[in-house]
Amino acid sequence: QVQLVESGGGLVQTGGSLRLSCTISGIGFSRYAVGWLRQAPGKERELVALITAGNRPYYADSAQGRFTISRDNDKRTHELQMTDLQPADTAEYFCAAEFDDYRLQKGQYTYRGQGTQVTVST
Repeated sequence: QVQLVESGGGLVQTGGSLRLSCTISGIGFSRYAVGWLRQAPGKERELVALITAGNRPYYADSAQGRFTISRDNDKRTHELQMTDLQPADTAEYFCAAEFDDYRLQKGQYTYRGQGTQVTVST
């Protein structure tokens, strides 16, 4: 059984930081691209960042320079460090795993977590 368990969401003020973590079991973690997507009410789901099996990161324009994604294959965990958070970052964030990193780059995935809420107050 594949499980993706997220942690780290919450409420933060504008300019603050949060770190999201996702632990994945039930798949060959090291062979998958993993990442984070988000969806705000009334908006389309969007990829925030991903990191390939080869440890190459990819960021959406909105995340570039503010967010950092990393992975630890031994712990089967990947994290998203978010800094300088803005109200526009408010959304439900969920982690995802996809064998084909190109598909994940397009926002497509095979496995996803339940999501964690990030709220940035003004």
